[in-house]
Amino acid sequence: MLDDRAKLLLKALVERYIADGQPVGSRTLSRASGLDLSPATIRNVMSDLEELGLIASPHTSAGRIPTARGYRLFVDTMLTVQRNQIGTPSLAHDQPQKVISNAANLLSSLSQFVGVVIAPRRTSVFRHIEFLRLSERRLLVIIVSPEGDVQNRVIFTEVDYTQSQLVEAANYLNTHYVGLAIEQVRERLKNEVDTLRVEIASLMNAAVAANSEAMTEAQDEVIISGERNLLSVSDFSNDMSHLRRAFDLFEQKAQLMRLLDVTGQAEGVRIFIGGESQVVPFEDLSIVSAPYEVDGQIVGTLGVVGPTRMAYDRMIQIVDITSKLVSNALSHHK
Repeated sequence: MLDDRAKLLLKALVERYIADGQPVGSRTLSRASGLDLSPATIRNVMSDLEELGLIASPHTSAGRIPTARGYRLFVDTMLTVQRNQIGTPSLAHDQPQKVISNAANLLSSLSQFVGVVIAPRRTSVFRHIEFLRLSERRLLVIIVSPEGDVQNRVIFTEVDYTQSQLVEAANYLNTHYVGLAIEQVRERLKNEVDTLRVEIASLMNAAVAANSEAMTEAQDEVIISGERNLLSVSDFSNDMSHLRRAFDLFEQKAQLMRLLDVTGQAEGVRIFIGGESQVVPFEDLSIVSAPYEVDGQIVGTLGVVGPTRMAYDRMIQIVDITSKLVSNALSHHK
């Protein structure tokens, strides 16, 4: 689509705009590109790039700025990541929730934008379960995960159980089903329900439903750090509507989760540039993200949210390193 000269000029324009935040004119572009071209030749190339939708001309300036398509072409074909740009950050081994919180802070402090981490997707496996009678047909289900997390759920039953029946059901469940994923428990119940006593079968089904609900709620957690950093970003501070839309995204965490969940389906760092798709609905936002693992299994996603005018090479390195640090801090090393 582009010849080498046009690619070099586009690369120089994007890099200059990222560095300065000002529309780039033909004279500046000539110096930045290192090409011995006349201003007229450069203007002709810029006109071609504008027709292709790769750059645009703000009304207040004769210079050009990259569009989302221009950023995308730059990121996909022209970006080179220089390693060891950010030193050697560290992330201590700790409780999972503390590791996640520290990771969000690390992403924010290194990038000076917003750090976002989706908490690990927990496995729906339980280590221990108890039933406690609260009142007639009203029970408390206590579920302990392999990691030691405790979930308490109040459930209502069709019949009134005695505490001795509840203890018997819990003992049976702890003896025969501990360590199985909840999906496996559900499948076994389908086959075994006819041979189990009615009260045990009923309570086990209730426990399965309660555990599934608890695990689903536990997964819907997004840790965000550094929103205030956007106040010092000229791309946002000069336009309050842009800033307001960005903060709305952070408040509506469900949309942020859907966006980051897309990256959990692939390995490595991914870049989403605003305006190029429905994934990032705001033209002035970009997200650099990557999945992280626990013991080799992808369990969550983290990333940096900032303006489209960001140093993508640096952000890629920040996100990539933080992903590896989180994976290392959460994994159980033998």
